[in-house]
Amino acid sequence: MPQSTTPPGHRHRTRATRLRQALTCAAALATLTATGGTAAGAQKEFGEFWVNPDTPAAHQSATWRKSGRVADAWFIDRIANRAQAEWLHDDNPADTVRAHVEKAAAADRTAVLVAYYVPHRDCGDYSAGGARDAAHYRTWIDAFATAIGSHAAYVVVEPDAVAQQIAGCDRADAPERYALLAYAVARLKQQPATKVYLDAGNAGWIPQESRLVEPLRLAGVDRADGFALNVSNYRTTAESAAYGHRVARALGGDPHFVIDTSRNGNGPYSGDDKAWCNPPGRALGTAPTTRTGDPSIDAYLWIKRPGESDGTCRGGPAAGAWWPEYALGLAIRAQTVWGT
Repeated sequence: MPQSTTPPGHRHRTRATRLRQALTCAAALATLTATGGTAAGAQKEFGEFWVNPDTPAAHQSATWRKSGRVADAWFIDRIANRAQAEWLHDDNPADTVRAHVEKAAAADRTAVLVAYYVPHRDCGDYSAGGARDAAHYRTWIDAFATAIGSHAAYVVVEPDAVAQQIAGCDRADAPERYALLAYAVARLKQQPATKVYLDAGNAGWIPQESRLVEPLRLAGVDRADGFALNVSNYRTTAESAAYGHRVARALGGDPHFVIDTSRNGNGPYSGDDKAWCNPPGRALGTAPTTRTGDPSIDAYLWIKRPGESDGTCRGGPAAGAWWPEYALGLAIRAQTVWGT
């Protein structure tokens, strides 16, 4: 992909394409007006999870609408008006966690949170960081869990940590890492209304699901509500569901799972060996919901926030930074329009 933040398919729109988008936008404005046109209005329309009105997508939509990019703002509302997880990766998580669960409760919705602070996070790659040692991590998890209190929350525990350890991460000590993950699961499950999902990678990372069984057990999956799949990845929902059922059978019992559908609308990219990093041509997937039609799949979630970079590849900004033109591409290519 050229070093440009403008996604393919948007750079050279024809006049007819612009007209179609304008007509689509006009038809949708009535719906947006009826719901308030904002994340606040979306609370009643788009599912069980809390829609944070203060996100980069929401601010981008407002900025573009004000500057006259009305059609583009409408497309970005496909992101802004859907519930997205809040990633906790700084030293003091309590204030942010508490604010999110309290605001979600006030809206009669459930907050979705990600604990992302394990030592040697991302094995030194684009999202490197985490706690300085095991004691620091346990203290951090204690603060995280205490801040949730009795409020409802879904928590995804440490994306990549298990699968990356299996694939090979010399920086982290495997027994210590699994023990810390198990501590995080057990501590979070002390909160009465918290559902906890231990990350298990994606269908393309550890294709032999039997390799996941012992690490997931050591990391506390049996005390969790289940496991999470496809976080920050692009595998289709169908592929992820089939893989999840295989993992569940390998684990035994009746483990449930959740799937990140935030950017899997067009499936994975196969153009090179960094198919996971800001791949071109991707699209938003199924909107967040607990109505999955599969009793083993507790929810489809937008765990990765669409429009936030995977890292400094393909001209992208730092990992986690907002990239508006990439976000716009994801939204334009979405094959399903969920009410807007």
